[in-house]
Amino acid sequence: MSAVSTAGDREPGPDIQPDKALRRDMPLVPASSIAGRALVIVIAIMTFLACLTAGGAILVATASQDWRGEVSREVTIQIKPAPGQDIEAAVAKAAETARTAPGVADVRALSKQESEQLLEPWLGNGLDLTELPIPRLIIVRMLDLKAPDIAALRNALAAQAPGASLDDHRLWLARLDTMADAIVIFASLLFLLMISAMTMAVGFATRGAMAGNREIIEVLHFVGAADSYISRQFQAHFLRLGLRGGLIGGALAALFFAGASALSAWWTSSVGGEEIGALFGAFSLGPRGYGAILAVAVAIAVLTGAISRIIVYRHLRRLQ
Repeated sequence: MSAVSTAGDREPGPDIQPDKALRRDMPLVPASSIAGRALVIVIAIMTFLACLTAGGAILVATASQDWRGEVSREVTIQIKPAPGQDIEAAVAKAAETARTAPGVADVRALSKQESEQLLEPWLGNGLDLTELPIPRLIIVRMLDLKAPDIAALRNALAAQAPGASLDDHRLWLARLDTMADAIVIFASLLFLLMISAMTMAVGFATRGAMAGNREIIEVLHFVGAADSYISRQFQAHFLRLGLRGGLIGGALAALFFAGASALSAWWTSSVGGEEIGALFGAFSLGPRGYGAILAVAVAIAVLTGAISRIIVYRHLRRLQ
């Protein structure tokens, strides 16, 4: 018998490398694929839109609080001109009455010229308004901003200046609250729709990855690999994809709001920009807003990994 053994009888020497497909450190799901890159793009787009929606809701809520604060701390006294009336004396009397009323911090009576200027945005410039019975306004700032004593001021005006009417802007504040709440609710619903669409996209991607590795998954399952081990492999893979897409979408959203803030700063320095800034704010999210964008991006990444783990785990449970 020959002393030379056949190749099949030889023991593997140290120079023989195991097959790469059998390495223990090989991932169950390929780290890079066309489907994975497409999912990253989808997640980035959904994260960008979700962050825009969340940031817009934050801006509206912040602007609404600012509006409410500015309006609630002031009330307006209006004096309408009447035939034979000394309008200047009536304004002075109403202003003095407001100054002595309890709960009043400051009183400022607008001049005739200032009252006319308030109508220029609607009537235009260069009009002769001297013949029009333009009401005169008195701006009253209250001490207690949360619960101003409007009743005491109203009673004082009724007794001392019967021709004056008091407007505490409650109707306008109620409409403002309704509008702001409706916008925030709409943004929340839109945010949930985007998350639902992204969840379905992750579900389809997970099932596609499972279909591409079906034989390996079933073999690992039937030889005794724990379901939690297999599902963790998919979770880690999709968590990386979700984190990559979430950070890309969040960074784009942060850049968008930073650019909008810079543009709004330029608007406020232009003609009519002060009115735009007063109405829409500075489009500045601040640390809280940018922290919310980061939280949304990380939450979407965690959600992506959790969804894939749940889908894989349920599939493995059905194999038993």
